[in-house]
Amino acid sequence: MLGAIRTSNDIHTTRVLSLDSTGRILDWMSWQDAVCLYVRGAVAWTLGDPCLTIHGGMNRETGLQSQLDLHPIVASRGHARPGSYDPAPALTNTALFARDRHLCLYCGQHFHKTQLTRDHVLPLSKRGLDEWENVVSACLSCNVKKGSRTPQQAGMPLLAVPYRPSWVEHLILSNRNILADQMQFLVGHLPKHRRVS
Repeated sequence: MLGAIRTSNDIHTTRVLSLDSTGRILDWMSWQDAVCLYVRGAVAWTLGDPCLTIHGGMNRETGLQSQLDLHPIVASRGHARPGSYDPAPALTNTALFARDRHLCLYCGQHFHKTQLTRDHVLPLSKRGLDEWENVVSACLSCNVKKGSRTPQQAGMPLLAVPYRPSWVEHLILSNRNILADQMQFLVGHLPKHRRVS
């Protein structure tokens, strides 16, 4: 039976950044899925210092316990399919609230995710679409106040322009426990006009 020793992060929150063999960013994967890649010999290369040490069973002949050091960034053998090169992140409330940093984009106050709603800048009743470029996080009070009007009609200017995050931005927003090696790699792949300095 496998056990894990925490070396730099909690075993339950550590996720490994998955790449294809060309270095194309795929997604986050659990440490268990990463172990499977290592054991099957499907790891093409890795980056960063090991972030977890996984201990397995005892070898009958040597009496030694098996050990596997997992790296924070793992490239698997093979290439990503062309359609998965820059997938559009799914528009979910969790992803939307993360993009907007849990702020109501009307009043500017910070809220817990349970206190936020998805507001359509151009209301659905006015043929607005349920897409990244037309939705913002709004507190319930501001959403009710705006109603089925545009921000201009309601006299409630937006504090930021809604946008569709890139896949890399989505990965950064979706993981609260990004390791330093992972963040450095991801920041290097942000769209140039949104790169953090």
